[in-house]
Amino acid sequence: MDEVSEGRQESEASALAAGVGVCWVAAGAQRQAAALDAVAGVAFEDAAPVRVFSSYRRQRHFPGMWWLATTGRHVGFESWLERDHAMLLDFDRDVCGLSSQPFTLTWRDLSGKAVSHTPDYFARLSDGSAVVVDVRPAERVKPADAAKFAMAASACAAVPGWSFRLVHEPDPVLAANVRWLSGYRHPRHGQPQVGGLLREVFEGGEGLLAGAERAGDPIGVLPVLFHLIWRGDLVADVSVPMHDATVVSTRAAG
Repeated sequence: MDEVSEGRQESEASALAAGVGVCWVAAGAQRQAAALDAVAGVAFEDAAPVRVFSSYRRQRHFPGMWWLATTGRHVGFESWLERDHAMLLDFDRDVCGLSSQPFTLTWRDLSGKAVSHTPDYFARLSDGSAVVVDVRPAERVKPADAAKFAMAASACAAVPGWSFRLVHEPDPVLAANVRWLSGYRHPRHGQPQVGGLLREVFEGGEGLLAGAERAGDPIGVLPVLFHLIWRGDLVADVSVPMHDATVVSTRAAG
């Protein structure tokens, strides 16, 4: 899409945003609807999905459920790409709540035709703000999709504290590292005694395996170490391939 077309879509979306409605499923499976200007205080991070994550034979996409370490609940996904972004949001220390298919936006286009769009995720951040996320492979964003994403962005900009994010394929190294760490996200790996020792070992920065060996038997220590990196209690550069010598440190030291 060229810049002129993209700018035109954004302008049209801004003009139409005032007429946007929001439909969602609240606690108790009660369907709710309100105008866009009335939903700033709704806890969409706790909303149920507005549509079912279906599964059937010969399905071309891969739906499933991701267990969130952040909340202890599950969120649905409709593709592995959506799963990866749910994982990355779960890894993000700023995210304190997350829901999938959180609401449906409804509006009428310039010709008067009814249009709707359901974003993929709603993330509540620790400062109280929110990010509405749509996930789509870059090469699959068609003009009709781009128009809906532009409307979603304009709608989010009209709600105090909200922002919109259209995401594509994540960096493969980042995704691989976080996917590995996610295997240790469950609290059962958070052994306080070993964790305290690891914080002492890595306080000034240390190679991953060397530090684990200083703390004890790596077989027992490494799961706790990976759990602490997942939680952000210890930090490592996950933008480059992780290995035995990856430098790990406490957040204060970093």
